[in-house]
Amino acid sequence: MAKAARATRNHKDANAARSSHAADSAGREDFGVRVLCVDDHAVLVEGLKAQFAIDGRIGVVGRLESAEKLLEEVSRLRPDVVLLDIEMPGPDAFEMADRLRHMHPKVRVVFLSAHIRDAYITAAYKCGAWGYFAKSDELEAIGEGVMAVARSAAGTFVLGPKVQQRCRPLQTGRSSGTPQTSQGHKERPTTLLESLTDREVEVLRLIGKGLSRGEIAAQLSRSAKTIDGHQDRMMKKLGIDSRAELMRFAIREGIAEA
Repeated sequence: MAKAARATRNHKDANAARSSHAADSAGREDFGVRVLCVDDHAVLVEGLKAQFAIDGRIGVVGRLESAEKLLEEVSRLRPDVVLLDIEMPGPDAFEMADRLRHMHPKVRVVFLSAHIRDAYITAAYKCGAWGYFAKSDELEAIGEGVMAVARSAAGTFVLGPKVQQRCRPLQTGRSSGTPQTSQGHKERPTTLLESLTDREVEVLRLIGKGLSRGEIAAQLSRSAKTIDGHQDRMMKKLGIDSRAELMRFAIREGIAEA
């Protein structure tokens, strides 16, 4: 009788262990590409989860509302790709991406932002990210971008469809150990802002602050005609038709705040 009872208990324990193991396996969610979303916009994250579920190749293994515990969660969850928002409460996203690159070099960061700013795109590239997408891009396009990043052996810098409209490739090398562009060459995206000279950026900053041509000329110790020349060249480079648009560009890019 005692032996039978022990046998029954052992059988139940074995079944419980198997059930526990199955639950643990299910909890691990072994997707083809494991993604950690770091974004404080819950609706967007839920939309990405739904899109990734339809895709079937990508799964969200975790979500953070800030980058404060990013390094710890990457160590715990072991994602392949981190989708990282830029404007969130907490630590600077670019600084955290750079730290992540050094501490977890196999993890690939893709920035996902509501803003397509030239300064942000440049900072994303410089900190070693693997891509930059706009939140206004189609969810399917973001999913394809994640797959492009995850599948690249050589490393890529993938730009979302709307970000591509702001950039053009420039053949310049980047330090070893950081990603390359999606074309497979040592190139980096060149933004419109980078086409400006230092003097033009300074003039643009003052335009963004609302200074008149005469006030800018006085502050920079230049003639009003020289300022007009800078303004005309900037408008051509940026594809802008008016001084008012130049002011809006400076404000949007954060140049007027400098």
